[in-house]
Amino acid sequence: MSEMLLELRDVHVNFPLRRNWLGRITEQAHALNGLDLQLNRGETLGIVGESGCGKSTLAQLLMGMLQPQQGQCQRAAPASGTMQMVFQDPLSSLDPRLPVWRIITEPVWIQQRMKEAARRQLAVELAQLVGIRPEYLDRLPHAFSGGQRQRIAIARALSSTPQIIVLDEPTSALDISVQAQILNLLVMLQQQRNLTYVLISHNVSVVRHMSDRVAVMYLGQIVELGKADDVLTQPQHPYTQLLLASVPDIHQPLAEHIALRKTDLPGNRVLPGGCYFRDRCPLAVEACGTPQQLRGVEGNRAVRCWQVNSP
Repeated sequence: MSEMLLELRDVHVNFPLRRNWLGRITEQAHALNGLDLQLNRGETLGIVGESGCGKSTLAQLLMGMLQPQQGQCQRAAPASGTMQMVFQDPLSSLDPRLPVWRIITEPVWIQQRMKEAARRQLAVELAQLVGIRPEYLDRLPHAFSGGQRQRIAIARALSSTPQIIVLDEPTSALDISVQAQILNLLVMLQQQRNLTYVLISHNVSVVRHMSDRVAVMYLGQIVELGKADDVLTQPQHPYTQLLLASVPDIHQPLAEHIALRKTDLPGNRVLPGGCYFRDRCPLAVEACGTPQQLRGVEGNRAVRCWQVNSP
């Protein structure tokens, strides 16, 4: 059995939007709404969903940057040092004033106050590992291409020897020709160092290539969770089916194509009653007015829909 590194149980995260004259919250955004999730050592967990579904909030929660207002976030080890993040835009995530060797070793300087000679040696080793020539380490970030900057960002994430790395759209800002190189690098590093990845992406093909399991999010909840091949080729939840049907290059045809109801994406200030997807779902019936739970179904996956058969 795989070792569990992290578990979320019924996690809720809200952001205050408006307060009255007494300072009491009168309006808030419900970013995560009863989220249950486990992360196991050595796996890649893909997180997919449309904009506003709570993916970025989940990433901040995993990194320890946010605390839930309700529910539990249990970790095998503290987030500090054991978790790092690779961001979407490598240029904006790197300090333009620092030479690359200092950028790569920022985490160990902050956490351990490592001496400069040791930091330089570590920067050389990590640069070679990710494909950056050591003689370039005194250059500033603007002297590198987008793919090279993302390699630098990956080296920085590795410097504190993390167990978990959160990858937030790690290839979306790169040219198509460079994306595969970065993905292959990430796979190689995972195998060498037994890393655990949380991959957040809109790109279904990237998620399919990298992930062992996939969690599909909608309005702050996970609506489907299972093995990547199963979820991305035979989706069970109506939202997952619609999400994949909107992708032009799906190699496995879906069993049926269903159309979205002509309604807007609901906001997260006032949550819908019952199933959150009910007003947009073409399969909705009266029973969908009851709140839905994420439950195990056939095929060793979990789906938040009562219409999907149990095992």
